Formats: sequence, structure tokens, C-alpha cells
Amino acid sequence: MADEKTLTEVGDSTWETRVEKGERPVVVMFYSETCPFCKQIEPFFRQFAGEFGADLLFARLNVSQNPWTVERYGVRQTPTFKFFCQGRPAQEIVGAAFPALLRKNIEGFLEHGEACIRSSREIDYEITGYG
Repeated sequence: MADEKTLTEVGDSTWETRVEKGERPVVVMFYSETCPFCKQIEPFFRQFAGEFGADLLFARLNVSQNPWTVERYGVRQTPTFKFFCQGRPAQEIVGAAFPALLRKNIEGFLEHGEACIRSSREIDYEITGYG
């Protein structure tokens, strides 16, 4: 079963350090408290965090409490699962998903993780569109 080391709650204030600058690849579940599909898939997400947590960080982000991150990554529906490699989004699943589909995507992400790391570029945090 998942614990705080394998499943963590992230927000606007912790996003950069946990996801964008984290040492491991990350799977983030964007959820809302009123989303029935989020409630259905969450036990499976927690289970996968327990199974794959040694290799991936599993995180949750409440969309109603973290508008900056939601807007930055264009999340428009819950649940949305985003997979991050070296802080960069690599793939996503949007909307209600079967647990088997989520598992298959997690396993594929792990299998091809080295390619993800090789093809991603480091984020330059000094670049801004505001001058």
C-alpha cells in the first residue's frame, strides 16, 4: 500500500521542487473532490504507487486549490494523469480511465524511461515571457 514516500500531495507551492526539479520521474493525478471518476480510480492509483513507488514518484494535485499549476499545464478535466520526465510532461491520460489502462501506461513509462530522459531537455527557470 502507498505511503507518504510513494504518494504525495503537491500544490502550487511545492510543484517546482517535487515535480519539475525532482530526482525521479513523476506520475501526477490532477483531481477534484467532487469528481466521481477520481474517487473510483484513486484506490488503484494508490495501489500502483505502492507497487511502482520505488521507481516513480506518485503525486496528487487538487485542481480547485492550485490554479497556477492547473493553468500552466492546461488541465481542463479530472481526473487527468500526467507523466513527467526530468520535470517535463511526457504523456497524459485525460478523463475516466480503466485501471488496466493506467497500469499499462505506468509500465510503458517505466520501460521507456531511459529514452524519455535522453530526449528531454533541462528547463531553464530564468526564461520568462514577461521581459
